[in-house]
Amino acid sequence: MFIRTERSIKEFFELYPVVSIIVIIHFVLWASFSLFRLPIGATIFDLGIGHNFSVFHGEYWRLLTPVFLHIQLGHLIFNSFALVIFGPALERMLGIPKFIFVYLFTGIAGNLGTYIIDPTSSVPHLGASGAIYGLFGLYIYMVWMRKDLMDKGSANIVTVVFVIGLVMTFIQPNINIAAHIFGFIAGFATGPIILKNAVPFFIARVRVKRRDDDDIGFDPNRWKKKRRRPSALRKNIFWIILIVLVVFGLIGKYF
Repeated sequence: MFIRTERSIKEFFELYPVVSIIVIIHFVLWASFSLFRLPIGATIFDLGIGHNFSVFHGEYWRLLTPVFLHIQLGHLIFNSFALVIFGPALERMLGIPKFIFVYLFTGIAGNLGTYIIDPTSSVPHLGASGAIYGLFGLYIYMVWMRKDLMDKGSANIVTVVFVIGLVMTFIQPNINIAAHIFGFIAGFATGPIILKNAVPFFIARVRVKRRDDDDIGFDPNRWKKKRRRPSALRKNIFWIILIVLVVFGLIGKYF
């Protein structure tokens, strides 16, 4: 479920348009403020950053807008990478409308939990972590209650990565603990309803057609082509994901 076999960025976008658009939004908003220092970027961040005291005074849109905003490059890369790894399978399993609902609902839940704990706080917060943990919550529900939707290897990967992420939530500085916890709870809680008609995700999925319907697709040199042998990648995918996430997490402390 978590091995990316897309042959190009274009194919990834065609297969997972929602995940792709969210990642693009992350980078565009970050670049407008942190990289190019555009006035519109500053305005977006000023109006969109999470701020409990402002929500307390009626600026309720701030429960949603922080989900798309990042200031530190490491934080941006970490969350976007996690979304690219763990989002595609859910987008295909749930369908676009349900996936959008889960992502936004859990992101709002994370920010709402932050607000409930300290509604008059003046400390700003932002990032997609609440929504990312919402996806983890849905996956953990599958692991416990809908084993028919996940293979054992994928279940082990997502469980271990989630446990490590949960531990890091409490030991790493400057983490919005409430957003992680409430996002996860919201994702887990949506499981019984949102997964009702879900179908398992298979890596050997039907790819986007690239030939005309009247093209038989015969390749006279097909026997000369080398077959892919991703077995080593499959066996070590957990460690690859873990190492990359840890590296991005460390980078996030300094950038």
